Amino acid sequence: MVRTLEMIFNTSQEGRRVTVRVLEPKEDLTGAQILTVMNDIITKNVFTSTAGDLIEAYSARIVQREVIPVELA
Repeated sequence: MVRTLEMIFNTSQEGRRVTVRVLEPKEDLTGAQILTVMNDIITKNVFTSTAGDLIEAYSARIVQREVIPVELA
């Protein structure tokens, strides 16, 4: 299974959101740890976006999916 942490931010453009994805996050991450990182990303203005500056942590989730490779003949 492939796990992805998705951190979703509100931006300075009203009604717009940006999602930052991290592949294979640590198994034992807590919501408090994720929120701390999200707030650091906002405070330090780490990312630029066409949707404006990241201004608020909206939500976070871990998405788990199964990837099945297909052999090409």
